[in-house]
Amino acid sequence: WEGVFQPQQDSAWLMSMCQDVCEGMEYLESHSFIHRDLAARNCLINENNVVKVSDFGMTRYVLDNQYTSSSGAKFPVKWSPPEVLHYSKYSNKSDVWSFGVLIWEIFSEGRTPFENRSNLEVVNDITRGIRLYRPHRASQPLYTIMYRCWHEVPTRFIFTEKNGSENAGFWYFLLR
Repeated sequence: WEGVFQPQQDSAWLMSMCQDVCEGMEYLESHSFIHRDLAARNCLINENNVVKVSDFGMTRYVLDNQYTSSSGAKFPVKWSPPEVLHYSKYSNKSDVWSFGVLIWEIFSEGRTPFENRSNLEVVNDITRGIRLYRPHRASQPLYTIMYRCWHEVPTRFIFTEKNGSENAGFWYFLLR
């Protein structure tokens, strides 16, 4: 990351990256797709510094906004919510959890989440309610957004606006 940032543009550029990913995920969600592997490693940046979500190898088309993976399937533990860790249940809300981790990756300058923890330790931590710390480049309001991504399923946000729900489309409008 050294030499990439310009001091006056850092936060705006990082927020723009988050917005680009959010818009890409909104598109996928609106077309009934669950990505299941949203992470910085699966995003590309074009010549105009626009971030594109990529690597659709784990993506699934769903009719009822839920996909249950077969047992034994590999998945990115450090980017996964409790319902995936314990029940292999994916939904657009599990993608929102991963989006929170991706925001964390962006504002921690590319660090690996839970970098010194084994996958088993991460599962235990997440189960006990432990979440990633606030990166030094992230403001407290932005960390609050990340943390909202890591809420339990019923209160976790979604990417798209549906039926005028109070919190629907939260990410899209907030990151604009």
